[in-house]
Amino acid sequence: MKLVIIESPFKREALKKYLGPGYEVFATKGHIRDLPPKSFAIDIKNNFQPKYELVADKKALIEDMKKAASKADQVLIATDPDREGEAISWHVANILGYDPNTPCRIEFNEISKKAVTKALESPRKIDLKLVDAQQARRVLDRIVGYKLSPILCKKIAPKLSAGRVQSVALKLVVDREREIEAFVPEEYWTVTALLKKDASEIKAALATYKKKKFVPKNKDEVDKMLSEITGKDFTVEEIKKTRTKSHPPAPFTTSTMQQDALNKLGMSLARTTSAAQQLYEGVDVKGEGKIALITYIRTDSVRVSTDAQAACRAFIENKYGKDFLPEKPNIYHTKDSAQDAHEAIRPITMDITPEQVKETLSPDNYKLYKLIYERFLASQMAEAEYSNVSVTFDVQDYGFKVTGRTMEFPGYTTVYKEFVEDDKKDGLAGRLPKLEKGESLPCTKIIPEQKFTKPPVRYTEASLVKAMEEKGIGRPATYAATIIVLASRHYTEKEGKYLHTTELGRKITAYLEQFFSSVINVKFTAHMEQRLDDIATKNEDWHNVVSNFWNGFEKLLAQADSSALTMKEPPKETDIICDKCGGKMVIRAGRYGEFLACSNFPKCKNTKPVESSIKKVGKCPECGSSMVEKRSKKGKIFYSCERYPDCKFMSWDITTGEKCPKCSSPIIVKGKVHKCSNNQCDYKQDC
Repeated sequence: MKLVIIESPFKREALKKYLGPGYEVFATKGHIRDLPPKSFAIDIKNNFQPKYELVADKKALIEDMKKAASKADQVLIATDPDREGEAISWHVANILGYDPNTPCRIEFNEISKKAVTKALESPRKIDLKLVDAQQARRVLDRIVGYKLSPILCKKIAPKLSAGRVQSVALKLVVDREREIEAFVPEEYWTVTALLKKDASEIKAALATYKKKKFVPKNKDEVDKMLSEITGKDFTVEEIKKTRTKSHPPAPFTTSTMQQDALNKLGMSLARTTSAAQQLYEGVDVKGEGKIALITYIRTDSVRVSTDAQAACRAFIENKYGKDFLPEKPNIYHTKDSAQDAHEAIRPITMDITPEQVKETLSPDNYKLYKLIYERFLASQMAEAEYSNVSVTFDVQDYGFKVTGRTMEFPGYTTVYKEFVEDDKKDGLAGRLPKLEKGESLPCTKIIPEQKFTKPPVRYTEASLVKAMEEKGIGRPATYAATIIVLASRHYTEKEGKYLHTTELGRKITAYLEQFFSSVINVKFTAHMEQRLDDIATKNEDWHNVVSNFWNGFEKLLAQADSSALTMKEPPKETDIICDKCGGKMVIRAGRYGEFLACSNFPKCKNTKPVESSIKKVGKCPECGSSMVEKRSKKGKIFYSCERYPDCKFMSWDITTGEKCPKCSSPIIVKGKVHKCSNNQCDYKQDC
């Protein structure tokens, strides 16, 4: 018997389909040895040696793994195919007493018969360079988190945290908010002329004056123009005909999948990550049992295998015809900063279409699989082709322009259309009537419209992921987790789909800018990501990378800690009298929130809870009482009936107290919409 060790137990059933009867599968359920959660565990004086421990609640599981390994003829470690997975393999080998230089490691980017069989044929030794790169990341993040967070708690408020990547992502949100606040709108006007050609109406927009770009800045300029052109015919000055092509987009990376899922499907990062993980590990499919549908979901590469390319091209030719198939396979360039360790995210097989599995997949899983499937299909299709006619009209030296675009061949747009923000849509006209140079057209109406320049748009989860990727902050596996942490710690919050920074988030950023601007910034963080890549690819010693960072960071810590500057909120005075000494009580911020304390502290140490600090939000749909905001042990906010334990209703969302007229589930508040809490139900209404 051979033993295959994996991370997730949810992969077991799908994997066993392809391993055969001579194999057993054991799941570690993630990390089994790691840095302890409640101590620093980095020996700085001993070359930053990490002090790993067995994960406390995994000791019984580890014993079971050892027993299973002792009975096996061969042990193969098949943890996830990334740096973290490589490190977990190294820890497993260490616990089992195996030499990591023996060929005990296998990896596959998809759970399919072909991929698993190929992996079994070529086990390799554990890649210690990848392990070292991951160790360096863990050590750096532990140093920043454990050394910087206590200073924030001391100088600002209890229970705060900072992170090497987290704090830079927060700074992006804060900086965007500052840009919006500093923005001064500028007036401008658009002018549209409605021109008549036979039975057609042409909308031409003001573009130039005396052949130079012209945008009126005020009403006076518009009025002057109107006095000159009103009642005049518009003469066709120039007609340009072009044929353009639109190339299909590359298949998904982690970040582009997350962006498209939010923009097109309205799925949050958490929902997208969860659905993608299930589609990769295996889902129940009618007639097939549990099978995986997509390749590995943490990747920054747009590369695909030649086999997958060929299968996709065959599917396109069979279903859509040769016209939709480019002469050669479409090849996409992965950006230089990408690790390019895996293929892009794609369906494992084109034979399982989204419609075939719609009945058995959850709504989120179906929508995401359909998005991934269609994006990959489109990536190998022919270009879309358009005919463009651009016409310039002249009237009293003012130039008006209209561009008509008609599709001549749909190509990849037959299956996939790219998302475009509303403010970036080009407003192209459709097919224009036939026009001749020198022809004059009467103007039936001129429409001037006052407008003002708009400030930068706040980040959404999707656009923040895009910004992090473009700026080199973090890696595919960390984007979602970083943004979710910012929300869970109340450094950011969502209004509709947009991220706002809280006052606490701004205060943290302001403090870090004052004392740690040289390390908590975009450029330095991107540089550190590159240094971590150098460990994996250029034999860079991870100890040197960490040491160089620490030498500078240690000085910054000392300066901040010794500074008298504090951003702590002073105690809030109240009229409540201390029942022990007669002094006045004040409201202080503590580790678990606000509390009442005697103003005569430390002589009097009387404290009490602040009853008014209980935040009541929404109504209980079971008994009609108020709901109160609470926080779980992991810091996540939830809402509980104030009559608990008599009424045990709770919700992760704010409830209105009403129930869905379709299915009787509680109605919850999502931005400006009231909707059913049952994801299977489509009931919703505006607030």
